[in-house]
Amino acid sequence: MKITIVTGFFLPVPAVRGGSTEKIWHRLAQQFAAAGHEVTIVSRRWPGFANRETVAGVHHVRVRGANHSRSLLVNLAHDFFWGLRVARVLPPADIVVCNTPILPAWLGRIRQTSGRVVAVVARMPKGHAQAYGRVDLLLALSDAVGAALRAANPGLADRVVPFPYPIDWNLHAQAGAKAVAPTPLTIGYIGRIHPEKGLRLLLEAASLLTRRSDLPPWRLELIGPSSIPQGGGGEVFRDGLIADFAPVLGPRLELRGPEFDPAALARRYGGIDVFCYPSLAEKGETFGVAIAEAMAAGAAPVVSALGCFRELVHDGRTGLVFEHSAPDAAERLAAVLTRLLSNESERRTMGERAQAHVRRYDFAEVSRQVLEHFSELVRRSPPSVARVLPTAPADASDIVKPDA
Repeated sequence: MKITIVTGFFLPVPAVRGGSTEKIWHRLAQQFAAAGHEVTIVSRRWPGFANRETVAGVHHVRVRGANHSRSLLVNLAHDFFWGLRVARVLPPADIVVCNTPILPAWLGRIRQTSGRVVAVVARMPKGHAQAYGRVDLLLALSDAVGAALRAANPGLADRVVPFPYPIDWNLHAQAGAKAVAPTPLTIGYIGRIHPEKGLRLLLEAASLLTRRSDLPPWRLELIGPSSIPQGGGGEVFRDGLIADFAPVLGPRLELRGPEFDPAALARRYGGIDVFCYPSLAEKGETFGVAIAEAMAAGAAPVVSALGCFRELVHDGRTGLVFEHSAPDAAERLAAVLTRLLSNESERRTMGERAQAHVRRYDFAEVSRQVLEHFSELVRRSPPSVARVLPTAPADASDIVKPDA
C-alpha cells in the first residue's frame, strides 16, 4: 500500500520539543515501511530539516507551519490553512492518515488521488462526528471516544475502530526493572504542566500526606513542559504551584522540565513507584499514553475516574481510581496514595499486573492491527469520487529557513 501520514502544524517529524503524536506516527511509519509499504509523512518545516528527504525508507515532506497558541480559535485558523498547504503536496496514495481536526472533513471531497481518508480522533469529539460524514475510517483512541462518535453520528458506527496509542513496551519494562524498592518512594507525574491535568489537586493531596507519620519516606516528582508553545499552562501557572506548595512539601517536591530523549524518559518512568495522573479534562483526555508507559515500567498507577482510562486501569487490579469530581477529591486521592505507599506487596503486585496488561499496546502489535484496518479499507471501497486539486511541484531545496 501507499500510505501518507499528516501530522499537525506546529512540530516536525522526527519530533522535537516532545511531540507524542509525531513520535508515535514516525515510529509506525518506520514499521509500515519495514513491512514493505510506501510511506510518506507530511509535517512542519523546521530549521536544519530538509524540505524533502527519505530516511529509513520513509519519505518526508515538510510544509510551512506555525507555533501553537493559547487561543483555540487561533489554533483552528492555523489548522485550516495548514490543511490547504498540505493538500497541495499530498502524493497519490491508497490511505491518507490525518492527525488534524479540519483536514479530514473536506479532503475526500477535493482530492481523490490522496487516498481513503483516515481521521485520528485524539480528543473527545466536538462537532467532529457531524463533519466527518465523508471520512472513510476513524481511529478512536479509546472506547469512550468511539462511543461518543457513534452517539453523535450513528452513521459512522461501522467506520470507527480502536486505535490505542502504541508504546515501546520493552524499553519501558527494561528501564523499570527494580531489584529493591528505592528510598524514598517516588510518586510521579509525567505530562504537560497544565491546570486541566489536576496537578493542583495532586499537590493538595500530597500536602495532606505530610501530616501522616506512619508512611515510609516519599517524594513527589512532576516532569513535563510548562510553556504554552509546548502545550503547558504557562510559567505563571507553574510558578504559582511552586509558591503555594513548596513551603508545605519542601524537599519532597521536585518539578522538572520535559525529557525528550526516549531512553532517558523511560528511565524517569522506571524511577517511579506510584504514577499519578489526576486529570480533570473530561473532554480533553482520550487514552493516556503516559499512563501506559508508566505501567509498562512497572509503576502502580493512580488515575482520576475519566471514562477513557478504564481500558488501562481496572480499579483494584491494574491500578487505583479516585473520584476527581467529588467535593473531597483531594482527601480521596490522598487515601489511595496512602494505600499504595504503605503496602509494598499490593504496590508491587499491582505494578506487575499493570505491566502485563499494557503489553498489548506495544508498537509491533498496534502496527499490525492498523495495517489490517487499512488493508480491509482498501479492499472494500474505492476512494471518494471528488474533484482533484492540482499538486504543487516538488520543493528541491535541501535546508529550510526558520518559519516567521
